[in-house]
Amino acid sequence: MILNSRYPKLNSKLYHQQQPSSLHGAKAGHFNAALANTLQWSEAEKDNWVALCSGQQTLNDFEPLAMVYAGHQFGQWAGQLGDGRGLLIAQVQNQHGQIIDLHLKGAGKTPYSRMGDGRAVLRSVIREYLAGHALNALGIASSNAIGFTSSSQKVQRERAEFGAMLLRTADSHIRLGHFEWINQYAPEQLADFTQKCIEWHFPECLTEEQPILAFAQQVITRTAIMIANWQLVGFAHGVMNTDNLNITGSTLDFGPFGFMERFRPNWINNHSDAQGRYSYQNQPSIGHWNLWMWLNNLMPLAKAEEKEQFKQDLASALEQYEPTFLAHYQQGLNNKMGLPDTSESFDCAMQFLRILQSEQLDYTQSFLRLQQQDYQKLRDDCLNLHQFDQFLAQYHALRENQDLEQLQTTMQQHNPRYVLRNHMAQRAIEAAENDDFSEVDRLFQLLATPFSQHPLERAEDLAPLASDQAEIAVSCSS
Repeated sequence: MILNSRYPKLNSKLYHQQQPSSLHGAKAGHFNAALANTLQWSEAEKDNWVALCSGQQTLNDFEPLAMVYAGHQFGQWAGQLGDGRGLLIAQVQNQHGQIIDLHLKGAGKTPYSRMGDGRAVLRSVIREYLAGHALNALGIASSNAIGFTSSSQKVQRERAEFGAMLLRTADSHIRLGHFEWINQYAPEQLADFTQKCIEWHFPECLTEEQPILAFAQQVITRTAIMIANWQLVGFAHGVMNTDNLNITGSTLDFGPFGFMERFRPNWINNHSDAQGRYSYQNQPSIGHWNLWMWLNNLMPLAKAEEKEQFKQDLASALEQYEPTFLAHYQQGLNNKMGLPDTSESFDCAMQFLRILQSEQLDYTQSFLRLQQQDYQKLRDDCLNLHQFDQFLAQYHALRENQDLEQLQTTMQQHNPRYVLRNHMAQRAIEAAENDDFSEVDRLFQLLATPFSQHPLERAEDLAPLASDQAEIAVSCSS
């Protein structure tokens, strides 16, 4: 690995350095060799991956650290938070010269653990490992993971479960909540911290007339695009607190996430979210709310005589969130439909979504059938045949005189065959808890090529659970 240790150069108030606490009986779970290659791991490092992914070994030139941050959780100020069970163990340069964080999750208690035990369980580690892999393969900006390890040590949650560790990778672990903590507890650090964020992640903003404003605009744009991409594949994050969104617009902190199956916009995938604050349909507005809270933390950077203008400029920047989201979502939905990118096409696409909602059809499978021109199967699943026939007539009319071959190619590129359905992950977890990681490996291979049929495919990979089977409830417990 080529180390580039820049976060420890910040003021030491912003982190706490400590070594990870390994688990008893650590053992191999799964290793992402392709990702290790892009991060320029040596053969010796790859051979030694279990030690690195279980906290038994760290890198000589980087002292692991836990970051401190704050946040709003479920809309309420939560005060000081921080890495309560994870440590940044390295920052390395990938094949493209980009600096990537290596973050060990489940590494033991830190000063920011609050009431937590500093551990992660095998169940949640497998879910995060597969979800990050799946989103990256879908072309959605996300953290990923080098690998995970299991252990013989039990960790108490609702029941006793096996402890595990995950070596997560991300382009940044700097969250919106970092700025909230600094403003509340170390305001003298705000200017330098913001400057470093711009230098490290948005250097193109340094040449702008107002670098901080340009930085804010970039964060807003990237967040809007990330959430539009979530919506397009039916992904619900489940816990969009300000401390769970980072400044680069890449998906971070997989907890009670889910890929929607039957199309229900008000779907609550987080069993702990009784009010549905983080339901699928609320994600775009929650993204806007989080950014609004974050932008307030940039206000102290303005000179006294410029504060009012700076406030207006930030408000104007935030006004671009909604049109950015809608433009990206509209184009993406039209691509999924195989329609030209027009407002008429978007209206037709929304009509298709209304059919999926009223008929409770599977989101991913229905778009796949549309791509395959399997209209009869779609129609057979509908009770309201008149509604479907009206849609299909409009759909065919919009595709007349178009380059259908190109539209079909576009559809194939935007409609995955595979997403990580909760019952797929659950089967892998249950096998892994019995020391069988073959299903994790099968899903890892399947999700690596989500847009084309894989020889390891099983029938249950393509459909939701039967209607008489209860959905798997996922909570914040991990």
